[in-house]
Amino acid sequence: RLPAELLRDQALAVSGLLAPRLGGPSVYPYQPDKLYVGLVVGANYPGTQWPQGTGEDLYRRSLYTFWKRTVPHPAMITFDAPDREVCTVRRSRTNTPLQALALWNEPGYVEAARHLGTRMLREGGDTDASRVAHGFRLATGRRPEPAEVKVLTHTLTRLRDDFAAHPEDAAAFLKVGASPVDTSLPASDLAAAAAVASMILNLDETLTKS
Repeated sequence: RLPAELLRDQALAVSGLLAPRLGGPSVYPYQPDKLYVGLVVGANYPGTQWPQGTGEDLYRRSLYTFWKRTVPHPAMITFDAPDREVCTVRRSRTNTPLQALALWNEPGYVEAARHLGTRMLREGGDTDASRVAHGFRLATGRRPEPAEVKVLTHTLTRLRDDFAAHPEDAAAFLKVGASPVDTSLPASDLAAAAAVASMILNLDETLTKS
């Protein structure tokens, strides 16, 4: 599996969100609200607050994420990033349900899936098959097999119908993340494409170096 930092960076790159600028101060991407409450002393000085970034700071490479050794970024720790208290010669590689929950629900990954879904609709052609194939190729580097296209298009159709029947669910799904939503695309189409994009970003083939 890719290291914790590269999992996030890859999702941002595939979606088109990754900010390419090099260097500069640490940034503060998404992390759970009130994570520091009860864990960090309640004083007003740097290191006791998490002032969530805005603009491109939310999409910088994970290398630039502010690192607090006593409370490391939870998405990084979930994927076995060391806490940096001591030297680590080789990282462990675990496989836990919490990792799947992070990839499906962490705001940064959900937002990346939305933008990958937007790319699928904008760049993938006029058919469901070509659109899912485009997203699959962006994430894995190869064209999907016919059986894979069949599964993805069936899922896309089912989700599109479901979101069309429940527009409030589509709206709630699409509003995750600070970046603007492409309102020129039908909400049910975009939400369905984003959900399929999230599936693609969660494939073992996407998450590993194999």
